[in-house]
Amino acid sequence: MNPYFSVSEEVSKAIQNHVPVVALESTIISHGMPYPQNVETALRVENEIRSHGVVPATIAILNGVLTVGIDRDQIEYLGQKGTQIIKASRRDLPVIMAKKQSGATTVAATMIAAEMAGIRVFATGGIGGVHRGAATTMDISADLEELAQTGVAVVCAGPKSILDIGLTLEYLETKGVPVLGYQTEELPAFYCRKSGYRVDARMDTPLDIARCLQAKYTCGLRGGLIIANPIPVQDAMSESVMNECIQASLVLADEKGIHGKEITPFLLDTVKKLTHGKSLEANIQLVLNNAALAAEIAKEYCQLKA
Repeated sequence: MNPYFSVSEEVSKAIQNHVPVVALESTIISHGMPYPQNVETALRVENEIRSHGVVPATIAILNGVLTVGIDRDQIEYLGQKGTQIIKASRRDLPVIMAKKQSGATTVAATMIAAEMAGIRVFATGGIGGVHRGAATTMDISADLEELAQTGVAVVCAGPKSILDIGLTLEYLETKGVPVLGYQTEELPAFYCRKSGYRVDARMDTPLDIARCLQAKYTCGLRGGLIIANPIPVQDAMSESVMNECIQASLVLADEKGIHGKEITPFLLDTVKKLTHGKSLEANIQLVLNNAALAAEIAKEYCQLKA
């Protein structure tokens, strides 16, 4: 028994009975969207995964316990508390657990908990990466280092548009993290379907992706994979408009002295205001799209293992 780690009965039974499971983060609830859209979206994402015959496992730290598979009331709690909840990455886990606090898990922390529980597939919106200006600030998301060492496949809409995507790809290449494009040869950039950068390999079906997972983990190769899933065409935003909004947001963040773990939620919120809420709706749609793909990959991977 681990007093700092817990897996819900539903998720535990699914894993034991070889039922596919998809992990979900909780920072998107507390820091990624305003209330009540954050709670509504979290529940919609879980329902989307269930509609594919797969069990969702939203992960968070509750009163010092890293919990895999939180319930509806706990999602509501995280949503209402919002940014009062600690944004928890790898470095934050021991402190939050020791103090019996609650925390919303980032991509990195969610990957850690998923691997501990035996979950190989994780759906999120976009991954963190190398921030613009990192040559001076050294602001690089812990998500990238986690992808280098933790064995979980991350289904996302690519790196967040606010990042330096070229440097993010260079970092991932150095760490040996495969970047696979689902039905695309070009890396998507969160709100936008195109970034100007190529993925490492194109995969046209969930089974193709599941076979990559099987090959990697059967051979004991460390680290995760990125499955880059472009936002649906009807929900994508203009690249030129997004670049203008991001540049304006970066200037404002610099003027306010915002940096570190606070920079991403600040930039996303500012972009939302500049786009009059359109970026928030795009964010919601891409997360649902990623959840659906993750569920199909988890099903195929489960069958391959069987």
